[in-house]
Amino acid sequence: MRVPIEWLREYVDVPAGATGLQVAADLVKIGLEEEAIHGGGITGPLVVGRVLTKEPEEQKNGKVINWCSVDVGDANGTGEPQGIVCGAHNFDAGDTVVVALPGAVLPGGFAISARKTYGHLSAGMICAADELGLPDDGSHGIILLQQRLGVEASDLTPGQDALPLLGLDRETVEVNVTPDRGYCFSIRGVAREYGHSTGARFTDPVLDLNSRAPEANASGYPVRVDDDAPLRGNIGCDRYVARIVRGVDPAAPVPAWLSQAVTEAGMRSISLPVDITNYVMLGLGQPLHAFDLATLGEEIVVRRARAGEKITTLDDVERTLFAEDLLITDGGERPLAIAGVMGGAESEVSDTTSDILIEAAHFDPVSIARSARRHRLSREASKRFERGVDPAIAAAAAQLAVDLLVEYGGGRVDDGVTDLDTVVPAAPIAFDPQQPTRLVGVAYTDDEVEATLTAVGCVVERVEGTRWNVTAPSWRPDLTTGPDLVEEVARLRGYDQIPSVLARPVAGRGLTASQRYRRTVANALAAQGLSEIISLPFVSDELHTKLRYGADDTRRSTVRLSNPLSDEAPLLRTSVLSTMLESLKRNIARGFKDVGLFELGLVVAGPAGTAPTERVGVHPTPEVLAAIRDAVPAQPRHVAWVMTGDGERKGWWGAGRSSDWSDAVATALGIGRVLGVQLEVAQADVAPFHPGRCAQIMLPDGSVIGHAGELHPKVLTTLGLPPRVVGGELDLDALSAFAERTGVAEPIATYPQAHSDVALVVDSGVTAAVVEDALHRGGGENLESLALFDIYEGEQVGEGKKSLAYRLFFRSPERTLTTEEVNVARDAAVREVDKAVGASLRGA
Repeated sequence: MRVPIEWLREYVDVPAGATGLQVAADLVKIGLEEEAIHGGGITGPLVVGRVLTKEPEEQKNGKVINWCSVDVGDANGTGEPQGIVCGAHNFDAGDTVVVALPGAVLPGGFAISARKTYGHLSAGMICAADELGLPDDGSHGIILLQQRLGVEASDLTPGQDALPLLGLDRETVEVNVTPDRGYCFSIRGVAREYGHSTGARFTDPVLDLNSRAPEANASGYPVRVDDDAPLRGNIGCDRYVARIVRGVDPAAPVPAWLSQAVTEAGMRSISLPVDITNYVMLGLGQPLHAFDLATLGEEIVVRRARAGEKITTLDDVERTLFAEDLLITDGGERPLAIAGVMGGAESEVSDTTSDILIEAAHFDPVSIARSARRHRLSREASKRFERGVDPAIAAAAAQLAVDLLVEYGGGRVDDGVTDLDTVVPAAPIAFDPQQPTRLVGVAYTDDEVEATLTAVGCVVERVEGTRWNVTAPSWRPDLTTGPDLVEEVARLRGYDQIPSVLARPVAGRGLTASQRYRRTVANALAAQGLSEIISLPFVSDELHTKLRYGADDTRRSTVRLSNPLSDEAPLLRTSVLSTMLESLKRNIARGFKDVGLFELGLVVAGPAGTAPTERVGVHPTPEVLAAIRDAVPAQPRHVAWVMTGDGERKGWWGAGRSSDWSDAVATALGIGRVLGVQLEVAQADVAPFHPGRCAQIMLPDGSVIGHAGELHPKVLTTLGLPPRVVGGELDLDALSAFAERTGVAEPIATYPQAHSDVALVVDSGVTAAVVEDALHRGGGENLESLALFDIYEGEQVGEGKKSLAYRLFFRSPERTLTTEEVNVARDAAVREVDKAVGASLRGA
């Protein structure tokens, strides 16, 4: 909203000499943020010039420039015409223009000097509107002063100072109006706020206008509201004022003060009727619309549009209307305007109009906002209506428009007055006067709170004790609750009065154990060289099939979304790994061959149940809330990783090594290690992994929490991924819960360790995990650990056999073990393996 300071002075006592920066600073105090300061930024000679000659000259590059002789009076000190080069073409000899002479500085620090260009010495510049920081007047080029100011050539003298003519010696403050402060989309609203900030006396022009506005009578123009499809229960139009002025001359010149006021406020001066309606809207905040009375029938009906109905709007565009659009119609049939958005071309005021009907109405904000967005028509009127216009000023706004049309357009006003008023008064707000102190942290007295709310325009009724009834003013539809009133108290008493209190951390409110574990795991995987990603948690049954999930696989049982982002992925994932593979494919397609990714995310464990529903506005009972929670499926957090390409890159140090199943398993064990859990591994056959290169990952208590290994070749082919992709997935919540259990610290051993090697021959189908489990059972309490260091299959062990070589480590916490004790324990371990799988010592 642009607020000319001179116009602001008509509503509030702004000190003489107050600059734009000072006014902006005062408005910032009460929450109106400054956007820019316009005007007052031009220094040096900016004068009126009359073009004497204009000689077009075509340049070598095909561009045509004009070599002009311009009369600038005595402004150049010589009285001689100035020679000026100009590239614009929208003016001719005899036109009165604005000339910046050498020494002038235009907005943006653009200094004007005499310089040689296009073979001429150009002593100045003929100015366009944008070069002076002014809105375009429709000329789209050089400012033509006679047309812009609506004056005769004899009223302008060459050499005359152009700054006051264009209002460039006056400053305009542009403020940012937030959606909840729609009343500040007017000089009236900003003036009120300036008075709150500075204590300056505010004079509300609406009071005088309302006192002069006649009451509605039976001879007013017939208006009827027929809204059979209200939004949110709100009638689309709850007030409609209509006044008629006859014998208006629409071509009457626009007074200079009116044109200047509208222009400084950021709008283009068009004609007397249009400028008057814009002036009233900018000043009071009430949008108006002027109809050519001769084009109207016997009655105006405000109704909703019919599906497929059309209207040609003022911009000469035929628009198809929607059923929720609110219309102003002629007798309920012919659409005259999209209410609050744009008028129709058929009822537009033209050069032949003599009788004008002025409409000042109040429309439902939601209805106007939806229509403006549907038709992509963000207009000055719709901006105000959708933020809430004061319904109490319709009659005053119409009266001001009527007064101006009579005074400057030569019209005469009809005695008939239409004022259809069904506005529902604002309901009182139950308010505790101590609430501002509690919420803001400043000790406000009851008298201070009452005085502040009264200054805002509220009516305060002290009922009893700590309970007040506060009624918001008509121009503040945003005040509906106690906290809204608290904000007003804090704003007007001064944000600078609110103390800055540094937040003090309270013990026990840091990260939870689960959050710490997640960060630990993410840091460990990142340190390993994997990159963290976030993939969309949406999948399809087709993806489950590509991953080779069986028909009875529980991972196919999930939640189907009612309104998915994509019909191709309507299900919530049951595996993080399943959604990561698309990210892996995308990275490979972009040229990344050695890729390692990981993700921590939620999955759905099972389908959703049936949840009960309650009526809107009714708080569910504890039983209903419990049933709703029970219907929500479990959503554990998983961690998944996937790798392809070289896990160890080649270089001067030697050949590289491709990632294989062992890297995937090692990653799983590493995750357990950083959380202090010794995970166990066993062979498994689970989709989407290769059946011979898949490991199930277990907690020490035997609970399976995930799998790792190489993905099945058919899965990779179906998904378009390269061979030998490896990965894994763990239930991080289950792992974290186990890690959170209280552990027992093991004492540090002080006695030496002894070791003994054994090579066991077993059937080829026996897994190393079974052999290791038997060795642990048979080795006794002094078997500290063991390590597989060799696997052999060949003629020396026979067909269908393999040799597993282990190093067994023994240690006693009480004494040094003898060689005989170590041998006895080793032999016991071998016998246990023989008992379990029929093993024999190699070479025995």
